[in-house]
Amino acid sequence: MWQLRLLRPVVCQRRLEFVRQLLQRPGQKVVAACRNPDNADGLRDLQQQHSGNLSTVALDVTDEDSITAAAESVKKSHGHVNLLLNCAGVLHIPGELSPETSLSRVTTDNLLRTFKINAFGPILVSKAFWPLLAKAPATEDNPTKLFARRKQHIATLLLHPGTVDTDLSQPFQKNVKPEKLFSRERAIKQLLDIIDSATSKDKAKFIAWDGQEIPW
Repeated sequence: MWQLRLLRPVVCQRRLEFVRQLLQRPGQKVVAACRNPDNADGLRDLQQQHSGNLSTVALDVTDEDSITAAAESVKKSHGHVNLLLNCAGVLHIPGELSPETSLSRVTTDNLLRTFKINAFGPILVSKAFWPLLAKAPATEDNPTKLFARRKQHIATLLLHPGTVDTDLSQPFQKNVKPEKLFSRERAIKQLLDIIDSATSKDKAKFIAWDGQEIPW
């Protein structure tokens, strides 16, 4: 049985690694969402390597109409989603947005921008794709759809990847111990291992890269 897995938006090395590792699994179809798929060189390369198993859809997490249109596109092409990975986020943008490491750096515009991407976006994406998750049939080897609400057999996980060696974390790696600075390959494998072991009882859990539950 083909399983559809959706990621959004694939604009950084870590998100692209999710796509790469999922495509390495037999019988997987992946839909990768990003703001401008035509300019996503990494995705185009993967599409050439995995013809027919990877498709893309335009999705901007700051634009609710874009989110709704992406969900409709996936509905028409695949009908349902087995796994929804909400992995878009922003910490800093050189020359545009600095991390709020002190109160002096906090501004209204920056707060609105980060909340729109990091908080509002995932909620709106979940809202749009929830019906497609609810339609996904449970299979013997994958009984769990990753997002949960009420009595449906769908799990919800919040995952902490640790510190991953990417451009995003580069300015903040100074005090990270070498053994705690993970390659993209290792970090994504660790997260996928956690996802694979999830059951319908895993609802609203916050889990670290090593499988330990984080109180919140």
